Amino acid sequence: MDLLDRLLGHDCWTTNLLLEMCGSFTDTQLDQNFDIGPGTLRTTFDHIIWNMEAWSAAMDGSATIPRPTDKSIAGLQQRLATAAERLRRIARRVAENNAWDELWTDRLDQPPNQKSFGTSIAHVITHSMHHRAQILNMLKRSGVTSLPEGDVFSWENAGVPLASPVA
Repeated sequence: MDLLDRLLGHDCWTTNLLLEMCGSFTDTQLDQNFDIGPGTLRTTFDHIIWNMEAWSAAMDGSATIPRPTDKSIAGLQQRLATAAERLRRIARRVAENNAWDELWTDRLDQPPNQKSFGTSIAHVITHSMHHRAQILNMLKRSGVTSLPEGDVFSWENAGVPLASPVA
C-alpha cells in the first residue's frame, strides 16, 4: 500500500465514520446552524461529498458536473462511496502514469483554467479534512462526547481494506 492509498482510504473512511455517528440524529440536529463552515452538519457533509463528485467529474473530462440531491445520511453515504471510488480510480491512473504534473482543463473556472492532476487530487483530500474538523467541532458543540481522533493511525488500526473504503 502506498501513500496515495493511505490518504484516499483514510479520507473516505473518516468521512463515513462521522456520517455513521450522525445516523441517529434527527433532521433538526442535522440542520442546526453553527457559526462555522457551511453552517450545518448536513450541508457540510454534502459540501465535502459534492466537492469529491465535482472535482472527480471535472478531472475525468465530464461535460457536466453532477448535483445529486439525496442529503439523507444513507444517501450521503452512498454518494461518498461512489465519489471515493471514482476519485480513487482517477488518482490510481495518474499515479500509474506518473502524471502528477500533467494538466487538465477546469471548465468551471471562467475563463477555463489549467490545473495539475497532482495538486487537484491533493486539494480534494485536504479540503475534506478541513471540513471534517468543522464537523468534529459541530458534533462537540452538539454534546457528542466520544469523538474520534480522525487521524490516519485510527484508519490504519481499524484495518479497513482498500477494496471497500466505506465498509
